[in-house]
Amino acid sequence: MINFLDLSRQYEKHKEEFLCAIEAVCDKTAFAGGPFVAEFEKAFAAYTNTKAAAGVNNGTTALHLALLAIGIRAGDEVIVPANTFIATAWAVVYIGAVPVFVDCTADTWNIDTSSIESAITPKTKAIIGVHLYGQPFDVDAVKAIADKHGLFLVEDTAQAHGAVYKGKTVGGLGDIGCYSFYPGKNLGAFGEAGAVVSQNEEYISHIQRLKNHGAAVQYHHDEIGFNMRMDGIQAAILSCKLKYIDEWTKRRQAIATTYLEKITNDKTQQPSIMPNVESVFHLYVIKVNNRTDFLEHMKACGINCGQHYPIPCHLQKAFSYLGYEKGSLPNAEDLADKCVSLPMFPELTEDEIAKVIDAVNSW
Repeated sequence: MINFLDLSRQYEKHKEEFLCAIEAVCDKTAFAGGPFVAEFEKAFAAYTNTKAAAGVNNGTTALHLALLAIGIRAGDEVIVPANTFIATAWAVVYIGAVPVFVDCTADTWNIDTSSIESAITPKTKAIIGVHLYGQPFDVDAVKAIADKHGLFLVEDTAQAHGAVYKGKTVGGLGDIGCYSFYPGKNLGAFGEAGAVVSQNEEYISHIQRLKNHGAAVQYHHDEIGFNMRMDGIQAAILSCKLKYIDEWTKRRQAIATTYLEKITNDKTQQPSIMPNVESVFHLYVIKVNNRTDFLEHMKACGINCGQHYPIPCHLQKAFSYLGYEKGSLPNAEDLADKCVSLPMFPELTEDEIAKVIDAVNSW
């Protein structure tokens, strides 16, 4: 069976290096924050071409603390694409702010820039753009709207480690960028971890305090804070993996190019790739009109696929109080009904890639 994702192959290939990294943390008993986190923060800021980075305990926290650091407060409104993982919206409601959902495009499936301005009200304070599936959204267009209305631009880069927009690495293009290192991500920890990056070092300094019980100095708590530190073992693993991320990205891009070129079944819709961007293909999502039949066909061919995401944010029961109805954001809803994620990870073999393509084309 070809799985949608197989983390065991990466682990087996780099097992000794990973175990040595864990042992180094254990030898120093630097388990919560500490030197390994500081080392990773410095390396990740350099990798994202930003001035500073703060390691935190997961990607949802990264978004949550980023919004607090830029000054989002209860009652504010934040524009969020409906086609994203739910964590993008959770960060808004954790503060007591209100997510205002907008549609995605019908081809790239990233935020529809033409739908943003009509969603802006006097309460709007920020726009969260998601570099979904690893492809950058149209940063220039969204930033122009944000600048016009005096709004913050937050980049949700949870799926886009190393993605490039017009020659620049994502994460430092808006006011603040938020990463997840969930194990299945392109740069994945051995558990939960995340990071915030920015060209504004004051934002990152603020997050360093917020994640550490609101304290810059131990036992001196200057504001309400949280226990949201990255742990040393995750930082050590991430520093180890960071050396290979460019190699893994090139492999993902090669797999995606093969899919794009050789999947010819006209009953499927391939993703559109924007010009002047380099997607890192965290996911390779296609659309099919009869998903249940397609998934059964793929499983019969020995292939497990994923679904990202079968219910758009605005139609989730948790957000029913916002009053969105089916049909309000048609592109996101159509994608949710038809999306399928094909196997995508760097260790896929050429034979496995060929089998996936043959299975899709034979449907």
